[in-house]
Amino acid sequence: MTTPDVQYGLLAPMLIVFAVAVLGVLVEAFVPPRARRATHLGLALGGLVAALAAILGLVGTEASAMSGAVAIDGPTLFLQGTIVLVSIPAIALMAERTVAVTGAGAERRIDSFTSQASTTPGSVAEKEAIDAGVAQTEVFPLAMFAIGGMLLFPASTDLLTMFVALEVLSLPLYLLCGLARRRRLLSQEAALKYFLLGAFSSAFFLFGVAFLYGYAGTVRLDGIADAIAVDGQGRSLALIGTALLAVGLLFKVGAVPFHSWIPDVYQGAPTPVTALMATVTKVAAFGAILRIFGMALPGLESSWRPMLWVVAIATMVLGSVVAVTQTDVKRMLAYSSVAHTGFILTGVTALGNSGVSATMFYLLAYAFSTLGGFAIIGLARDERGEVSDLERWAGIGRRSPLVAAVFGLFLLSFAGIPLTSGFIGKFAVFSAASGAGGAALVVVGVVCSAIAAFFYVRVIVLMFFTDPGERTATIVRPTASVSCAIGVSVVVTVALGVFPQPVLDLASRAGNFV
Repeated sequence: MTTPDVQYGLLAPMLIVFAVAVLGVLVEAFVPPRARRATHLGLALGGLVAALAAILGLVGTEASAMSGAVAIDGPTLFLQGTIVLVSIPAIALMAERTVAVTGAGAERRIDSFTSQASTTPGSVAEKEAIDAGVAQTEVFPLAMFAIGGMLLFPASTDLLTMFVALEVLSLPLYLLCGLARRRRLLSQEAALKYFLLGAFSSAFFLFGVAFLYGYAGTVRLDGIADAIAVDGQGRSLALIGTALLAVGLLFKVGAVPFHSWIPDVYQGAPTPVTALMATVTKVAAFGAILRIFGMALPGLESSWRPMLWVVAIATMVLGSVVAVTQTDVKRMLAYSSVAHTGFILTGVTALGNSGVSATMFYLLAYAFSTLGGFAIIGLARDERGEVSDLERWAGIGRRSPLVAAVFGLFLLSFAGIPLTSGFIGKFAVFSAASGAGGAALVVVGVVCSAIAAFFYVRVIVLMFFTDPGERTATIVRPTASVSCAIGVSVVVTVALGVFPQPVLDLASRAGNFV
C-alpha cells in the first residue's frame, strides 16, 4: 500500500480556504462576541486574497495532485479564479450593516441575519437584536467551507472526490439558507426544501457513480473515457450512470425539471446567501459538468447531447416565460437564473475549446451581474426590513436615481443588451453552439432572450416611469463593503461588455482539459 503524495503547492488555493474555515470555527469558540464580526471578516477576506494569489501563481501549470484525483489545468484555474473573485464581494455582503432611516431622522442598524421586530430606535429589543446579529457570525466559517468545496468541485478528476466536494459545498449552504431572522418560517422552509431535494440529488449522483464504476472498474474520469472508447457495445450501464450523474449535476445548476427549489430557496434565504448561491455555486457546478462530459463521456456524446438539448430548451423556455408572471423581485431573478442556466447549457453542448471557453466567460460575466443585482435588492427596505414585492419598487428611480440606474444596468446585462457583459456572454455561447451544429438551440435562445427582455424592462419602467407612493420602499444607505461589492460588479459588467477580448482570449487559452 503506497502513501498518497500530497502536492501542497498545487492544492494551495483550496487548502488556504479550508484553513480559514477551520480558524473561523476557533474564532467562534474563543473570540468575544463583540469582536467576532470584524475578526471573521478580516480572516475571510485575507484568506480569499491569499487563495487568489496562489491561483495566480499556478497560471500555466498543467499537473495532477493527490494521485490524480485533482487536476490543475486551465479550466480549473479559470473557474477557481472566478469563484474566489466573486466570493470576495459576496463575503463583504454577508458583513452588511445597513443604516435605515426610521422617521424623524433617526437611524438604526440592521442586517440580513438579525431579528428585526423592533421599530423603535435605541430600544432594548433593538439592542438585543443587534447583539444577536453580532453573535450570529457562524455564517463566515460556513461560507468558507462552502467556497472550499466549490474550489475542489470543478478540479476533481475522479467521481468520489467530486462527490465529497459536492457534499462539502452543499451542507453549509443548507444551514445558511435557514439563518434569516425576519422571515424565519419562510427561511427555514427554504432550507428544509433545499436539504431534502439536495439529499435526493446527491443520492442520484452516487448511484450514477456506482453504475459507472460497475461499467469501467474505476471512478477516474480518464479511466471511464478509456473504457467507453474500447467498448464498442454493451454500454447500458454507462448510459444509466450518465443519466443518474446528470440528475445530480443538473439539480445543482437549477435546470428543468430539477429547478423547483430555486425560486423558494432564493426567496427564503437571506439575500447575501442567495447572492452566494446564485453565483459561485453555479460556477462550480457548471465546471464539474464541463469536466465530466468533456473528460469522461465524450465517447457517449451521441447519447447525452440530445438529452442536454432537450434540457437546455426546456430550461430557457420555462425560465423566461414563468419569470414574466412573478410579482416578487427575488423570485423574478430566481426564474431569470433558471433561464440563464439554459443559455449556459447551450455552450456546454458544444464542448471542445470553443464551448468550454464560451461557457467559462458566460459564468464570469453572469456571476458579477447577479451578485450586484442581489446586493441592490438588499438595499430596498421599510421599517420592518427588506422589501422584495415588485409593487413596492414603483418610483424608486425618482427617489434614489443612482441605485435604480445601477440596478437597471444589471437588468440590461441579464437581457443581453449590447455594451454589457451579458450580450458578449450570450454571443459567445450561441456562437459556440451554432458552430457545433446547434442552430436550433440558438434560435430558441434568441427568442427566449427577447421574452426575458420584457420583464427586465418592465422593472426599469416601474422604477423610473411610475410615481412613488406611500408603500414605495426606501433605499437605505449602504456601508462601504456593500458599496464596493456593487461598484466592482458595475465595473466588471461594463468592462466585459466594452472590452471583452482580453478575457475571451484568456478563456480560450484556458479551455483545454489536461
